[in-house]
Amino acid sequence: MRTADISRKTAETQITLSLCLEGTGKGDIQTGCGFLDHMLTLFARHGRFDLKVRCQGDTWVDDHHTVEDVGICLGDAFARALGELRGVNRYGSTLLPMDEALILTAVDLSGRSLLCCDLHIPTQKVGTFDTELTEEFLMAFARRAGLTLHVKQLAGQNSHHIIEGAFKSLGRSLRQAVAIDPEFAGEIPSTKGVL
Repeated sequence: MRTADISRKTAETQITLSLCLEGTGKGDIQTGCGFLDHMLTLFARHGRFDLKVRCQGDTWVDDHHTVEDVGICLGDAFARALGELRGVNRYGSTLLPMDEALILTAVDLSGRSLLCCDLHIPTQKVGTFDTELTEEFLMAFARRAGLTLHVKQLAGQNSHHIIEGAFKSLGRSLRQAVAIDPEFAGEIPSTKGVL
C-alpha cells in the first residue's frame, strides 16, 4: 500500500494530511474552507484515493493560505507515497463533462513541476471562495508533487461547474497515472532510468 502522512505547521496554517493511493475514494476533509472541502472530497472519490485532511488556518484573513498550504501538503503526500515511481503508468488524462462545462486534465509524473492552467472562471467567488485560488491550489500541488499538469477548459459558463470539473478530472487523471502497470512492475517508466 502506497501511503503518506504529512504534517505542516507555519504561522498561517497547521495541517495534517493522510493519503492512501490504493483506497476506496473516502474523503474526510476539514480545512475550514467549505468549498475546498467539497472539491477535495470529489477529488478523492474520483481518484479512488483515501484522503484525510485537517487544517486550522488564518481564514479570518482569507482562504488563501489555507488553500495554498493544503495544495502543498497534498503534493508532498503524492511525492512521498509514489517514491521512486517504479511500475507506475506515469501518464493519465481525462476529458470530463460537468453539465455545460467540459474540462481536460493531463498528468505526467515527470519529476518536472509544471502547471499549464487554462481556466476561464466567470465569477470572482463561489459562495465565499475566491475562484482565483483554484489556480493557486493547482500550482502548489503540481510543484510539490513534482508533476506536469495541464488543465484546460473546453466549455463552461458556471463557475462551480468549471472548478468541480477540474477537481474531478484531476482525480481521475491521477488515478490512471499512479496505477501500477503489471507488465512494467518494478521498472522506472523513463529511458533515463530515473524520474
